[in-house]
Amino acid sequence: MSEKHAEIYKQTGLSNYSFKKRATIHLADRAFYLLINSIGKTLKYETEGFEHLEKIKQAGKTPIYAFWHNRIFPATFFFRNQNIVVMTSQSFDGEYIARFIKRFGYGASRGSSTRGGIGALVEMIRLSKRKTPTAFTIDGPKGPRYVAKSGAALLAKKTGNPILPVMIEPEKFWEINSWDKLRIPKLFSRVKIAFAEPIYVAKDTDEEGIEKSREELQMKLDELTELGQQWRESITDKSE
Repeated sequence: MSEKHAEIYKQTGLSNYSFKKRATIHLADRAFYLLINSIGKTLKYETEGFEHLEKIKQAGKTPIYAFWHNRIFPATFFFRNQNIVVMTSQSFDGEYIARFIKRFGYGASRGSSTRGGIGALVEMIRLSKRKTPTAFTIDGPKGPRYVAKSGAALLAKKTGNPILPVMIEPEKFWEINSWDKLRIPKLFSRVKIAFAEPIYVAKDTDEEGIEKSREELQMKLDELTELGQQWRESITDKSE
């Protein structure tokens, strides 16, 4: 691993922030890590479609994970310590998010669709070509909720690596009143993880082709969301 590559996994300095903001970042960083780690250890994960991930690896490719923003809580714990690189905003909020996800073994490419996104995408292209797994909360950072954006399709075109749509569905959860209706799994809840067939994007794909790939990703994530809903309802029916 090159020194520049390793930097994305290291905690960065906070000298550009005021004392108050530095304190807030440190507090939020530790609080979120503690919360996710404490609840995550109690969750009971079950997977479906794992063969799609295995086929990507057998083909010598590296996955580009794509899932909904409001599933980020259980996803962070499940996919921990796999050196996955995610895009985080250059904003104040992005700073503490980058710090706590690094505690779980992720790398942070600093940018988003609204702040520094182009530079961060270029870095993710470089890393993905070097077989570093990447991930997108595909409707983030500000929504609309459950509407896929094109970042993963662009990355797939530039690298030849496939997009792997992922469903993360907690059985029981608290829902936060945020734009994405963030779901925080309840203690000891079951969590369903399902992978769909990967989406490959040809290197000569034009803008129309990128949009078709985005629509395909949207369709597969919608299908996975429905699958997750049916799974959760089936559990509820059995318990009644």
